Amino acid sequence: GDCFPCPPEGCPMMGHYADRFPDKLKRENQKYFLNTAADEPFAAWRQKVFIKLSGVKKTRGDINLVFHDTEGHTKEYEIANGDLTQDEVYTKYLDVEINPKNTTKIEFLWNKATFSLLWTRLGAEIVNIVHGEDGQ
Repeated sequence: GDCFPCPPEGCPMMGHYADRFPDKLKRENQKYFLNTAADEPFAAWRQKVFIKLSGVKKTRGDINLVFHDTEGHTKEYEIANGDLTQDEVYTKYLDVEINPKNTTKIEFLWNKATFSLLWTRLGAEIVNIVHGEDGQ
């Protein structure tokens, strides 16, 4: 997360497009990071997710996000699990395998781990996703 988001000139590219970032090529001892996905075409886009919970109780469970793209593909990512508490902000870096430019929907999934007779009033107050490439 130290190099997130990309600099104003964009995230440097490797390979054929490396010449688009000549200033980066002149540095000595430059660190490079390459995020890859498990499945073809192995591309991944770094995104930073913030979720702020609000309510009156804490509960056990997990929060997941499901990314949907224009071709009908979906990928699910866990954001938090265990004890979930009101007014807590959960932050996570994700290497999402769905291009943000092709994302049609991001689904928020809330799963409680235990059954409770009392209604747990805990929910998401804010869900914010920042794309590493364009800072949006």
